[in-house]
Amino acid sequence: MGIAMRVRVLGTLAAAGALALSGGPAMAAGSSTQTPKAYTCTGGEIPSGSYARIAVKGACTVPAKAKIRVVGNVFVAAGATFDAQSAPSTITVGGNVIGAAGSLVGLGCQPESYTGNSAHPCTVEPRRHSTITVKGNVWVTDAAAVLLNGITIRGSVALWSGGSVVPWAIKNNTIGGSLTVSGQRTDWVGVLFNKIGRNVTLTNIRLSDPDPGAPGVYIVQNKIGGNLSCRALAPGVSGGFVPGAVNVVGGKATGQCKALV
Repeated sequence: MGIAMRVRVLGTLAAAGALALSGGPAMAAGSSTQTPKAYTCTGGEIPSGSYARIAVKGACTVPAKAKIRVVGNVFVAAGATFDAQSAPSTITVGGNVIGAAGSLVGLGCQPESYTGNSAHPCTVEPRRHSTITVKGNVWVTDAAAVLLNGITIRGSVALWSGGSVVPWAIKNNTIGGSLTVSGQRTDWVGVLFNKIGRNVTLTNIRLSDPDPGAPGVYIVQNKIGGNLSCRALAPGVSGGFVPGAVNVVGGKATGQCKALV
């Protein structure tokens, strides 16, 4: 399956997963006019408000035009879904976003008018966009999928192992620190059109793409302040379909990505 088609089906897959897992109602809502309190969502929509922290323990979505401020961390529990990539919203996380085993973490959506074929349009109100800022890090271990689309992360992103039939996409983001993607066994992985302040490391990723012509992990037109290192990526790597669509690296490119700069 081609990259453009994968990008377009990404939101549908994630939204379908969220609906399938939907459980009970959200609890312990916060208020922007009071001292923020912790919020636990067991399923359904997370409403606008200010929260000390958020724990996602079911299939939870962010509704269109929601405005959410989190003083501390957002924790997505094992098997839970945090879908903030199907509807446009404004979210600020003062701490980290942390995902546990089997979780689905989806943040951000953008219209095609912003980024062309690399866009991930919102399923709801596709002409609008999200504004999502994580002031800390994004740390996810053994997730079903991670989808980061056009968001700002002031710290680093570390995605360790995991995988499913949902493609993993890290695209059009601004990441102040480093990006590490390692150990995935999944259908598709793409690192596309990001601005990354420090190093990018991709290791030990094996794709199960049913398309025998798939070239491998997509690493396309990123601007990287540090080094780009790629190792043990199967069936290989791809710099995309546009001639000259290479990555700009401030440090050194090594391993399988040596030719992608």
